[in-house]
Amino acid sequence: MLFSQISAILFDKDGTLFDFSASWSGWALDVIEGLSGGDAAQKARLADALHFDLRLRQFHPSSPVIAGTLDESADLLLSHLPHLSAEALVAHLLQSSEHAEMIAPLPLSPLLEGRAQRGYLLGGATNDGVASAHAHLRRAGVLGHFAHVLGYDSGYTPKPAPDMLLGFAALAGLEPARVVMVGDSTHDLVAGRAAGMATIGVLTGMAGAADLAPFADLVLPDIGHLPQALSGAAQAG
Repeated sequence: MLFSQISAILFDKDGTLFDFSASWSGWALDVIEGLSGGDAAQKARLADALHFDLRLRQFHPSSPVIAGTLDESADLLLSHLPHLSAEALVAHLLQSSEHAEMIAPLPLSPLLEGRAQRGYLLGGATNDGVASAHAHLRRAGVLGHFAHVLGYDSGYTPKPAPDMLLGFAALAGLEPARVVMVGDSTHDLVAGRAAGMATIGVLTGMAGAADLAPFADLVLPDIGHLPQALSGAAQAG
C-alpha cells in the first residue's frame, strides 16, 4: 500500500522516538543497583528477573520489559523484594523512569516539525506512564509537536490491545485507517493492525526486521526514513 491517505502519525516512544537500549539500559542498571542495596546475589536475581545482562549491560531481546508496562516490570521484581508492596514498587519505578536519560536515534525536532508542517497530526502511544512520556518528550524539546500523548495509565488497555490507538483516533477525530502506527515492537504493530491502522516498524528497538515484517506494511531502519515513506515514494512489502 501507499501511505498517501494518512493524516496522522502515531509514534511509540521507547525504541521508536528514542533508541531503546541506549536509553533504558542505564536506567535498568540504576534500578537494579538501588533495589539490591549493594548485595551482589540480589543484584543478579533482579537482573535475571528483568532479563537484563549485567555483563553486556543491556536487556536480552526476550525481556518483557521492552514492550511492557512498568506494572509488568514491577511484577517481575516483586517476589524478590518482599519488603516492598506492589504499589510502592510501581511508584518507585515510575518516579525513576521520569528521570531516565532518553537518547534519540536522530534529531527529533526537525523531523517532527517537518511532518507537522506537511499537515500530519502527531501523537504518542506508549506502554510507559504518561507522566514519564511527557517528561521525556519535554526534555527532548518536542512535546509541543504532539497533539495527544497517551500512556498505559491513561485509561486504556496497554498494547498489544488496540484500545490506546483507537483512543488516539477518537481524540483526533479520524478514522483509524487514516492513522499510521510507527513502532519498534510487535506489540506496537499488532495493536496497529487490530486498530485498522497502517503500520510501520523501525529497527531502533530490540526486535529485528524478521520479527516485525509479518505485522508491518513497511520496516525502516529508523524514523528518519519516514518522510520518504509517507511521501508515497515507498511501498509496502
